[in-house]
Amino acid sequence: MGEYCISCSSTVDLSNEYMQERGIPYVCFHYEMNGLEYPDDMGKTMSPEELFRRMKNGAETRTSQVTVGEYESFFRPILDSGRDILHISFSSGLSGTFNSARLAAESMRSAYPDRRIYVVDSLAASSGYGLLVDELKRMQDQGADIEEVRDYAEANKLRLHHWFFSTDLTFYIRGGRVSKTAGLIGQVLNICPLLNVNDEGKLIPREKIRGKKHVIRRIVEQMVMHAEGGRDYAGKCFISESLCMEDARETARLIEETFPKLDGPVRIFPIGTTIGSHTGPGTVAVFFWGDKRTN
Repeated sequence: MGEYCISCSSTVDLSNEYMQERGIPYVCFHYEMNGLEYPDDMGKTMSPEELFRRMKNGAETRTSQVTVGEYESFFRPILDSGRDILHISFSSGLSGTFNSARLAAESMRSAYPDRRIYVVDSLAASSGYGLLVDELKRMQDQGADIEEVRDYAEANKLRLHHWFFSTDLTFYIRGGRVSKTAGLIGQVLNICPLLNVNDEGKLIPREKIRGKKHVIRRIVEQMVMHAEGGRDYAGKCFISESLCMEDARETARLIEETFPKLDGPVRIFPIGTTIGSHTGPGTVAVFFWGDKRTN
């Protein structure tokens, strides 16, 4: 069984320390702020907290995906080290980066005909994407070969649930994801939209809930409905948040109270600079394993 590397992109929204500890290399997305380009390098260049503070002060952001050439430069040293590659890509429903990774893999197979290079579309985002990568890395650490891990990812990726809510619609309005009229009415009425990621890896609005306490309860109710085993869920749960740690901690507290058999405490990570450039501050996202996602 040959050595292989599981890799991903920075949009797994974990932490650089976590990635270093697990030995998972990642390729960086990019974002622009007021005309200057930065790498989304899990806070090494700019912390998510600093990004959100600048956005609240009026800074404008836009993001760009990883190019084919950048993927080739990322893959080459791994292949030169004698290892095969299983790259887990950010959702094709949210970015064209999966196609770029696939094209780069085809190019690298021509240059390294003896190496195995696989690219999997995660259909996942943020720390849900991270939770998928975490599970695949666990399988590798326990001795699973590259094809076994790849096949598991393809067969189970739609069991990874993503549920989000936002208490600040400012950047949804600014980015055009919510109309200005609907957004202003929502802010006046204290509406917190509840969204999830569907079976195509796209972010879909599901419910409009009035008030932070109600939306936190509702997101936990969704977990009860969809988690593997219901309240007996024994897997991991990750949360990501954008400058609203108090809300994330309250959500984690209620999840731990509701699901006493969790595999360890809920882990909270910051939403990274790529996804955060679109959501802005005020977003909490919950990720867990459950039934198969549908549209």
